[in-house]
Amino acid sequence: MPPQNTLGAVLRKRRDTIMTQWTQEQQREIGAARARLSSQELERQSAQFLDLLVQVSQRAGNEETSSDEWKEIREFLDALSRERVLAGFASDETAMFIFSLKRPIFDALRSECGSDTEKLAADVWTATLLLDKLGLHTVKSFQRSREEIINRQQQEMLELSTPVVKLWEGILALPMIGTLDSARTQIVMESLLQKIVETGSQIAIVDITGVPTVDTLVAQHLLKTVTALRLMGAECIISGVRPQIAQTIVHLGVDLQGVTTKANLADALALALRRSGVEFRKL
Repeated sequence: MPPQNTLGAVLRKRRDTIMTQWTQEQQREIGAARARLSSQELERQSAQFLDLLVQVSQRAGNEETSSDEWKEIREFLDALSRERVLAGFASDETAMFIFSLKRPIFDALRSECGSDTEKLAADVWTATLLLDKLGLHTVKSFQRSREEIINRQQQEMLELSTPVVKLWEGILALPMIGTLDSARTQIVMESLLQKIVETGSQIAIVDITGVPTVDTLVAQHLLKTVTALRLMGAECIISGVRPQIAQTIVHLGVDLQGVTTKANLADALALALRRSGVEFRKL
């Protein structure tokens, strides 16, 4: 029997024994993570993977896990990694799904080879290479899934941190909190311009009270936002210009000529109402 098929034959022959030992190994290794994964789910995942491994290892070589024959195994590990990211597992806890399979397979190979030490060494080395490659794929898939989720959450947080509020008919307000960088500026402009199109507003108030610092880059981002609004036929008022921010802008030499600024949102709203032809009087 060719060396590459020995593992598949042993897996098929001793499948139930390997399965029992493997689930015990996993339950022992996951420790505190056990609360996030039921015993039934662990057994289901293990059985599904082991059955796939039996099928694939009998018809494909064990050296090239990146080949098409191993695609189904890779897709299973990708799905498993994503599930465990969402369940709050760490990368090492997820990798143990593969690495904890080593001892049961080694025990099965030792029982199968008996006193043939050369064959046992060759089969153990083949199984080690295979499981190491699958474990590395699992870790990479876990990291990729976690990065995708983190990026999506950051994007959602950016969108939530730039809400466009309708203050009055024809008047919008965008309260900004936190650091203003290029990525966030793009979201700000897209959200604000889209809202102007939807509501037909003529005035937009950008409130920077919650922006901790204003440097040359932040000032340029604000000017880009003002320019984009003007191209849409809307007027922009920047509110929340504190004394420290005013001094910083002057020291930086940033030209805000032609941009209407106010110290607070109330003053900006009062100005916007006057320009809209709305007048308030005390009763």
